[in-house]
Amino acid sequence: MEQKIHQGRNVKRFREMLNIKQEALAYDLGEDWNQKKISMLEQKDVIEDNLLKQISAVLKIPVEAFQNFDEEQAINIISNTFGDNACVGNPNSTFNFSPIEEIKKLHEEKIALYERMIKEKDEMMARLEKLIK
Repeated sequence: MEQKIHQGRNVKRFREMLNIKQEALAYDLGEDWNQKKISMLEQKDVIEDNLLKQISAVLKIPVEAFQNFDEEQAINIISNTFGDNACVGNPNSTFNFSPIEEIKKLHEEKIALYERMIKEKDEMMARLEKLIK
């Protein structure tokens, strides 16, 4: 049994992903729109093509995304693609990270900074003594 795509729910999902309130979408769609009308629109299974094109232009999302996105299919693809040891990017990646080496590196940087500060202080003191004499 084929499941229908709920276009209104897709509009809501994408709007929420973009962090856009219903009032803002209504404002962008024109004077005929308000928050309540957007709420009712998001409950519709099928939205007229010309209206989908307007929403697409406002949200900058292709019309096809509203018409074809199916959350269950996306979840199935993700769950079947990624296993427990999944790694995005190169699946054969190895991470060589030693916390102790990082701490040593930070300590050495701190010592070098401290030595530079002492050198600058000594140079400044020499200049001041020169000015005083």
